[in-house]
Amino acid sequence: MNYATPSSNSLPQGFIPVMLTPFLKSGAVDYVGLRALTDFYLEAGATGLFANCLSSEMFELSEQERLDVTQTVVDQVAGRVPVVATGTFPGSVTEQAAFTKRIFETGVQAVIVITGLMAGETETDEVFTDRVLELISLTEGVPLGLYECPIPYKRLINSEILQTLMATGRIVYHKDTSLDLEEVKRRIAVADGHKFGLYDAYMVNAVSSLRAGAAGLSCIQGNIFPELVVWICDHYNDPKVENELAEVQQFLEDSMEIIHSAYPTIAKYSLRRRGFPISTYTRREVDTLTPELQDQMDQLLEDVDRIQTELGITSIFRKNLVK
Repeated sequence: MNYATPSSNSLPQGFIPVMLTPFLKSGAVDYVGLRALTDFYLEAGATGLFANCLSSEMFELSEQERLDVTQTVVDQVAGRVPVVATGTFPGSVTEQAAFTKRIFETGVQAVIVITGLMAGETETDEVFTDRVLELISLTEGVPLGLYECPIPYKRLINSEILQTLMATGRIVYHKDTSLDLEEVKRRIAVADGHKFGLYDAYMVNAVSSLRAGAAGLSCIQGNIFPELVVWICDHYNDPKVENELAEVQQFLEDSMEIIHSAYPTIAKYSLRRRGFPISTYTRREVDTLTPELQDQMDQLLEDVDRIQTELGITSIFRKNLVK
């Protein structure tokens, strides 16, 4: 089979997890746990980290906590892989630019722009583009990324907008949530020749997106079974494991509903069941992690163990904690 080669990018190809934030039972950020979690992602094979993101409960963190969480991850990584982190929150473009600079000073490789915070839901693409260009002009020298975050609303940027922004030479990363493989291909095409990487969050298109030229994956499933996501990034173009890839891709599709239930609490529960010392405390208001959901996740983790054993993947942890 012939597949497109990944586009040239300044961030590495592979899996860039959207990091969780561990909390103590008191509700305070667990910085010791955060450092351990950072190493866990790296041991699993992550080639970069996305700190201070939606999975990190960034909207429930204070401004200082956003900086401290990002700084903790950067310091713990100590240059082993690049780190990106969100820099735009509610406020004027001038205020967003100021915080973007502060986040960049922590040592991240790129600062992420939340598309839904650059223009209101009823405002035009022209308004959105103008504001991002203004942000770019106010943050000279800061590499930027884009994230079509579902909160406060999901603002998709089409390939034409991306092409306009790419012309500035400042956009190096895009976390794609379009759920549209053809649009992913168009976005990759307009970024050709730029130092840029598209990382798909939609695991239904995981293998297809990588084969189309995506630089990697950036998905919430990686907070439950990162080793399996890394395996996909490493083997998506290997004809010797075509049958195994099809099985894994089907598993990803079949497990979508349970993984998105009561998230991120369910991801923290899963890590505990795997043996990672993390509290299930979550600041975000999410659905209740019911006994039924726990049972379903326990079964899913058994399936993950089976698949990873069949593929020869060594899990970093094994389930050794009680519920």
